[in-house]
Amino acid sequence: MMAAIAAAENGHRVRLFEKNEKLGKKLFITGKGRCNVTNACDTEELFQNVLTNPKFLYSAFYGYDNRRMMSFLEEAGCPLKTERGNRVFPLSDHSSDVIRALERRLEALGVEVRLQAPVECIVSGEDKGEKKILGVGLKGGRREEADAVVIATGGLSYPSTGSTGDGYRFAQNCSHTLTERKPALVPLEAKETFCRDLMGLSLKNTAVSLLYKNKEIYRGFGEMLFTHFGVSGPLILSASSHYVKKAWGEEAGLLIDLKPALSMEQLDKRLLRDFEKNRNKAFKNALGELFPSRLIPVMVERSGISGEKKVNEITKEEREVFAGLIKGLPLTITGTRGFSEAVITQGGINVKEINPSTMESKLIKGLYFAGEILDTDALTGGFNLQIAWSTGHLAGSSIL
Repeated sequence: MMAAIAAAENGHRVRLFEKNEKLGKKLFITGKGRCNVTNACDTEELFQNVLTNPKFLYSAFYGYDNRRMMSFLEEAGCPLKTERGNRVFPLSDHSSDVIRALERRLEALGVEVRLQAPVECIVSGEDKGEKKILGVGLKGGRREEADAVVIATGGLSYPSTGSTGDGYRFAQNCSHTLTERKPALVPLEAKETFCRDLMGLSLKNTAVSLLYKNKEIYRGFGEMLFTHFGVSGPLILSASSHYVKKAWGEEAGLLIDLKPALSMEQLDKRLLRDFEKNRNKAFKNALGELFPSRLIPVMVERSGISGEKKVNEITKEEREVFAGLIKGLPLTITGTRGFSEAVITQGGINVKEINPSTMESKLIKGLYFAGEILDTDALTGGFNLQIAWSTGHLAGSSIL
């Protein structure tokens, strides 16, 4: 949609082919239906939140940054608000308002939208020894001529929205190469069975460290959730992209800091206070102010201290071990969930084959790419949608 708008603003006659029955089907479910359209950080921070090929996005981000996207939506009749972490949402909390704003602009510019019109192939040919775009092939062998084509078909995540990898096939048929595609911003699977016992328990203001081969590859703070297979939630989704990038297919360690606001010294004083208050109680009955009730049996079991032991009998060494557990409850990460649960796809079209100043293919004249189909991805917080807006706008406005 953004590529179509940018091309139409440049005076081109634009046709948008959509395989679904409506536009923006994937956009509709982003941010749990609220649509985290972008992040209101400074431009340098945009780059810092891109995990794969951030330098490739230099022209895209500086040419059409988050401020321009926010202005575009507000001018198109979709007022915005900024929440914690500079996350930007429509004021209404409805992703449908973002889609309608884009649709209104498409209509005003006279873009011809073809719904339920899946493209089957990209048609190219040679002109004076140079490969160039001729058009697209549709169902039934029909062909639509075009001087330029933008492929913005998304990745493999949430295939029910239409992201079934069509664009990768188109690109490969046009001689482009792909990097390995993996689910990212995705829940993590863990070996420990206690996750199942804690299923549905959400922890807020929690910190995690992700370790691979004894090196920390991610540290973050936020909200997480226990599931029947492991862990999920915003904090875990960000951790997962680092896991996928550096430890894919192997085991990694996840340490959950249940009291990140307290140093070890402060935590020890807190434990001493709580233990003094409950000195004649059994250990398992003295932890109500420290943890949610469902977490207490897990912490008792993993502490190595008998739940029946009187608090006043707990040794200093046992208390120190328990404090260490609170500051680093360990999980063994064994893998991720699949594309059907992944927010984005990591990997895609090799960016070395694309001109970063225009998003045009270096192999075929008039062929452009935008969005998740590219081998570039970012953390949660509106950054992946900003990649889509910026690369879409650059592709559409670069068409000659």
